[in-house]
Amino acid sequence: MTLEEFSAAEQKTERMDTVGDALEEVLSKARSQRTITVGVYEAAKLLNVDPDNVVLCLLAADEDDDRDVALQIHFTLIQAFCCENDINILRVSNPGRLAELLLLETDASPAESGGAAQPPDLHCVLVTNPHSSQWKDPALSQLICFCRESRYMDQWVPVINLPER
Repeated sequence: MTLEEFSAAEQKTERMDTVGDALEEVLSKARSQRTITVGVYEAAKLLNVDPDNVVLCLLAADEDDDRDVALQIHFTLIQAFCCENDINILRVSNPGRLAELLLLETDASPAESGGAAQPPDLHCVLVTNPHSSQWKDPALSQLICFCRESRYMDQWVPVINLPER
């Protein structure tokens, strides 16, 4: 590997870490503002009713989910809809970290509730825009810029890795 290739790879890694941090910040704010929709079916309903209000779509799957044909069909349809409606879309490669970020403020863990609680479907997460002031959010602007730059490079659904904490 040449010095230029190493430098380019290092810059890409640093950029991905920055994008992951920005995504964490956006999710934290959206969670506190209650502007997150979680679940494939819930997301499909919202996209059908109010696509103009959706600013970001996250698709999360691990290796086991890659063999789930029904889920992959849903992902394909959601991706196509998002591309058609100019909705920024990202693929998250570590759904466990996404779950940690989204479920921090749950009432009780499954162990505390007797194990009866069904975990939510975190395969698709939508972030909506309730106020025009959110567009001025630097973290959201950074994610939108990253998505736009990825599309220019013909990567319509960029994959990011949320940093572990």
